[in-house]
Amino acid sequence: MSLEIERKFLVKNDNFKQESFQKKQIKQGFLNSDKNRVVRIRISDDKAFITVKGKSNKEGTTRFEWEKEILKEEAEKLLLLCEPSLIEKTRYLVKKGKHIFEIDEFYGDNNGLIVAEIELNSEHEKFDKPSWLDKEVTGELEYYNSILSKNPFKNWV
Repeated sequence: MSLEIERKFLVKNDNFKQESFQKKQIKQGFLNSDKNRVVRIRISDDKAFITVKGKSNKEGTTRFEWEKEILKEEAEKLLLLCEPSLIEKTRYLVKKGKHIFEIDEFYGDNNGLIVAEIELNSEHEKFDKPSWLDKEVTGELEYYNSILSKNPFKNWV
């Protein structure tokens, strides 16, 4: 169990793809997407996880997180029990300075949305900002995956 401290940004272009050292295909669903607690099932390539996240702080940067690896076969069965609308995306990993950015390029009902996240050790930790980062959306609930599963990007534009 730990606290997750992260910031989220929109992405201007796909220049991050040339800087990426790894990418993975992700499919995830939510057994519970209540604003006070989220229970997520995720398959990332050949690995699978169940994750519980608590409510974010006022700034949207910090929240409780617990994650456990589970069998992929179990995750596939649990995805069948999830709330409607699974999230599908490619996650690119990019190292900048001492940090790693996770950039999610969404598909399906969220096609066209690209969001970058960086995990930090403290809320005010400094980090190198790549040129492809755009507006910060930390704490803006509509960019949480659990909300995107209910109100996808296609409904915004």
